[in-house]
Amino acid sequence: MLDDFLKYQAQTTPHPLAMTISHAEGSYIYDTNNKAHLDFAAGVSACSLGHKHPKVIKAIKNQLDKYLHVMVYGEYIQEPAVDLAKLLAKHLPKPLETTYLTNSGTEAIEGALKLARRVTGRSEIISAHQAYHGNTMGSLSVMGFEARKSTFRPLIPDVRFITFNNEDDLSNITTKTAAVILETIQGGAGFIEPQNNYLQKVRQQCDNVGALLILDEIQPGFGRTGKLFGFEHYDCIPDILVTGKGLGGGMPIGAFTASKAMMDSLQDKPKLGHITTFGGHPVIAAAALATVKEITESDLMSQAFEKEQIIRKHLVHPLITEIRGKGLMLAAITPSEDITTKVILKSKDEGLILFWLLFEPKAIRITPPLTISNDEIIKGCLIITQILDKIQSEIKNSQHTSTL
Repeated sequence: MLDDFLKYQAQTTPHPLAMTISHAEGSYIYDTNNKAHLDFAAGVSACSLGHKHPKVIKAIKNQLDKYLHVMVYGEYIQEPAVDLAKLLAKHLPKPLETTYLTNSGTEAIEGALKLARRVTGRSEIISAHQAYHGNTMGSLSVMGFEARKSTFRPLIPDVRFITFNNEDDLSNITTKTAAVILETIQGGAGFIEPQNNYLQKVRQQCDNVGALLILDEIQPGFGRTGKLFGFEHYDCIPDILVTGKGLGGGMPIGAFTASKAMMDSLQDKPKLGHITTFGGHPVIAAAALATVKEITESDLMSQAFEKEQIIRKHLVHPLITEIRGKGLMLAAITPSEDITTKVILKSKDEGLILFWLLFEPKAIRITPPLTISNDEIIKGCLIITQILDKIQSEIKNSQHTSTL
């Protein structure tokens, strides 16, 4: 299987983790040797209710018995998609009321960028340095990390960059700007939170010049930060909200939401201003609907705050310099890229799944399912600290040897 995986399936890195999966349930993923791996990554924040959640599985099976794909997006009335969009509107502040469902977060970003240009009649998009919004061409164009996109130039024009949390840069948002796109909490950069009412100040500058504010909640959305949406922590409502990952409960989905008046602009001049064949797929929409209901009707969001404190209490070590983030969107920072990589790889051997962040090589991603138990959190933290103890001992021995 490993040989076939490497030969026939396109790879994204020279050295994939290459664990062969047998099954997954709850907070665990099992390999083909039936070894259990406690999941502290949750499919990179996507499996918000863990693996094989019974309510999600039931919703999928119920829909499978009715129909699968029947028509391109927006032509037929399909109950799961309509109910999902309606439920999102119920939990979002005005004017965020109309949702366009897509197949992935990056596709939703593409739709949001198109919508901003369509509504404003302007072309300039402003993003942030070290921003990550996906890997399709539009999303890549607003990625704030040149090393990952220079190979693929030329990208879409009229994209400018500002520094997240730098208020002096806000003057770059002008009457030429169609939209400012920001992650509510910067993910790939190392789970950087907005400071000093930064998002409110961006919101005000956008209002001053007639630009739209797009907030990317693909990672912080759907309870991960302790509230349904990350922007609720910062008293800042976007014009366009982009979601994905945790919305699907393990199924592939994305969405962008705005006012009905804005969304109506995609219907005409030209018609089919944005179109997708499989967006709003009934099976995936059914899974997402069950996921959002479970998150909003349970106490999982309030538990996220409590579980954050458990992680912070039990993940104390001299080789952890800080823990960034909020709720169950956390990044443990070590002194070096080498230490971080050792922890992630050795944890895999010890039955714990961790992962990296894109642009901060010293960060250990800690984004477990919202459903993870307190005991499972403590177990995972103990594995990490024990590995760090061994690494610290190796460092001391190396330093001692070098002084001899």
